[in-house]
Amino acid sequence: MSAADLPLAGIRVVDLTRLLPGPLATRHLAELGAEVLKVEGPAAQGQDDGTRVMGQTGAERRAGEPALTFRELNRGKALLRLDLRAPEGVAALIELVRGADVLVEGFRPGVMDKLGLGWRALHAVNPKLVMCAISGYGQASAWAHRAGHDINYIAMAGVLEQIATVDGELAVPNFQIGDLMGGTQAAVTGILAGLLGAQRTGRGRFVDVSMAHEVLRHHVLATYTLKTTGRTPAAGRDLLSGGAPCYGVYRTADARHLAVGALELKFWQALCGAVERPAWATQHWSLGLAVGGPESMALRAELAAVFAAQPLAHWVARFEAVDACVTPVLRLAETVDHPVFR
Repeated sequence: MSAADLPLAGIRVVDLTRLLPGPLATRHLAELGAEVLKVEGPAAQGQDDGTRVMGQTGAERRAGEPALTFRELNRGKALLRLDLRAPEGVAALIELVRGADVLVEGFRPGVMDKLGLGWRALHAVNPKLVMCAISGYGQASAWAHRAGHDINYIAMAGVLEQIATVDGELAVPNFQIGDLMGGTQAAVTGILAGLLGAQRTGRGRFVDVSMAHEVLRHHVLATYTLKTTGRTPAAGRDLLSGGAPCYGVYRTADARHLAVGALELKFWQALCGAVERPAWATQHWSLGLAVGGPESMALRAELAAVFAAQPLAHWVARFEAVDACVTPVLRLAETVDHPVFR
């Protein structure tokens, strides 16, 4: 498919964001065909995107090139430096906005207004502009001006508390839920909706993305449990967190792991057949086995003992032709060579 055939061909995006959520959002827009111009401040004033040096190797430094993180997040974009603290830089950005469809920024709330580049000013320049502001806690919340990072957003949204073992030990995920789901994906969704609205009405929109609010807005299943039962799901004992034998992670003999997602009865029955435990087939949450109860946890321990008796390769081969939602837990380095992703 040629660039002209992509759905966002002809859309112009001005990207003022740094680090992860905004740059990845605008890269997704570029992958959909948009023309993206990334604007950074003067390097001499320390206004670089921090990912220029995030994980930068010695070879990259010697070659005078930014880190792979920066290059990948900004792949397919044009780069420009403007000093938005200077009147000429502000004037130059306003000229860019006149011909743009989208502007994305990730400053703390109020910064764009102080620069003379707030929503009202830019909307007056270009009424069709879709302006997206990505922040930790939104433009108008009680914490609007507080700094934060991914770990803070998922902590505040009640998600980090739910990523816990049955003993209540919290695990910090090496996948940035707040930044990527709360920031990147929410921004892309809001921008696309704004572009559709501008196309239909001729009126642009201000898209206020709060990463903490977006994570909480998507924290639906545990929230439903709280509303239904009046309690927060106990660590490691909810349906999808370890309280059902049919859904969880199991260690194998070689210290690898299997991911078991036999949530529906038919998949659980197939699993029971594959591990040669047909008597377990009637012990399933949908048939009355209490999630997180003593019987469920005892059966989970029995299944864990079965999986622990053989190495990962044995179980991968055993479940290759069994439709039971059982997969290996791949290491990141293994994903590139797996047939699914190759």
